[in-house]
Amino acid sequence: MTTNRSIPAPHLRVPNTLVERLPPLSRRLMLGAGAAGLILPGLARAQSAPAGAGSAGNGPGDAINVSGAHNAPIPIALPPFTNASAGASELGDQIAQVITSDLDHCGLFRSIDANSFVPNSVANGVPVWANWSILGAQALVTGSVTDQGGGQVRVEYRLWGVSQQKQLQGTAYTTASGNWRRIAHIIADDIYQQMIGEKGYFDTRVAYISVSGPPTGPTRRMAIMDYDGANTRFLTSGRSMALSPQFNPTRQQVAFVSFENNNPRVFLFDLQTGARSVVGNFGDMSFGPRFSPDGSALLVSVSRGGGAMIVKYDLASHSQTPLTDANSINVTPCYSPDGSKIVFNSDRDGSGDQQLFVMGADGSNVQRISYGSGRYAEPDWSPRGDLIAFTRLGSGGFGIGVMKPDGSGERILSQGYLEEGSTFCPNGRVIMFYRQTPLRVGNVSHLVTIGTDGFNERITPTPTNATDPSWGPLLS
Repeated sequence: MTTNRSIPAPHLRVPNTLVERLPPLSRRLMLGAGAAGLILPGLARAQSAPAGAGSAGNGPGDAINVSGAHNAPIPIALPPFTNASAGASELGDQIAQVITSDLDHCGLFRSIDANSFVPNSVANGVPVWANWSILGAQALVTGSVTDQGGGQVRVEYRLWGVSQQKQLQGTAYTTASGNWRRIAHIIADDIYQQMIGEKGYFDTRVAYISVSGPPTGPTRRMAIMDYDGANTRFLTSGRSMALSPQFNPTRQQVAFVSFENNNPRVFLFDLQTGARSVVGNFGDMSFGPRFSPDGSALLVSVSRGGGAMIVKYDLASHSQTPLTDANSINVTPCYSPDGSKIVFNSDRDGSGDQQLFVMGADGSNVQRISYGSGRYAEPDWSPRGDLIAFTRLGSGGFGIGVMKPDGSGERILSQGYLEEGSTFCPNGRVIMFYRQTPLRVGNVSHLVTIGTDGFNERITPTPTNATDPSWGPLLS
């Protein structure tokens, strides 16, 4: 029997959505589907096993190793979702396309060409196993979309292990039709977690700076979008230049720098109400905000004379705690995911170049970690804790790279005319940054994603030039 449970909006953040976990279909249906619609009659006997039978494989607790999936992406078949009468559904097509795009984006899955699908390969809601095995499919996703009336739809999907010949996951969502794209991302995250064994990153948003207008006087507005570039919304008007947005990891809030009245200061923007407020009264320019892992505090760089100091600002008490002095330039701080350390860049060691340093969360035990040629800036600590991304300016131009927290294992992932602003996705497997390319007049700036292994580079579409991305936490 199907179990219904309502997920409160603050948890799922898809308003008024009912989530149902779908149990495996009956043994009788599974047996019946085994002999239906096969390409070759001789394969029928091999498909008569009941649900749950078959060889061991990637079922629950049997997730595929990520490095293995990078080397040999998981072949997955994802036919268009049908309607209630098993016919074509325009909305079902759109949902399946978004799920397919999500899975392709991570580089761990390989979508099987739909043109190779054998007709009638799902009988009574159950796969005809031989028709999917012959395509090399390791996983199969089937689904349907039903109009519930009143602007509501029911989106149902099932994830099948083809080699195991069993259902691995089944869920149905009843929600407003306008939420279909969110539901598609949530389904893709479910599939990712089931097959890979860790959370995905598809039901997320990215804050960034939209750049438009003439090169000599561009308008810079803060914007927010789905991670794949859909549903862009502008958060500031552009009357004052905006820079360096940063998501709060636990609240619906973004910190950013505004040049209102030609005075760079850090502001907080409430994504639910649209209200904004200035952070602290530092007396000088404040910039480069970064939230603590629990979202209760901000690290801010504050100019002092010819230098800059890093200050911890408590959002509840409004107290300010200096973590460095301003005898040198100390900027772009970022917490480790457990909040025990901070990485930042500074020219404090007299080398003449900006370098990366790590210190305790209280400002103690400062240690330099970058020793390559060139200048280092804009460090971002991976949510996994294993890597620090950075920008490096060397003889080959700007590059985006990663290193271990102790400075070892440095690798440059991408290099170009101007590449800056790296930000990790929530599971730490993908980095987004911006790339600026010169034109005859002006330049063009794109947001780009790349795996931490340096492969699977993709451009994220935006309606204008874009810089300064900040990847937000999972919404669901």
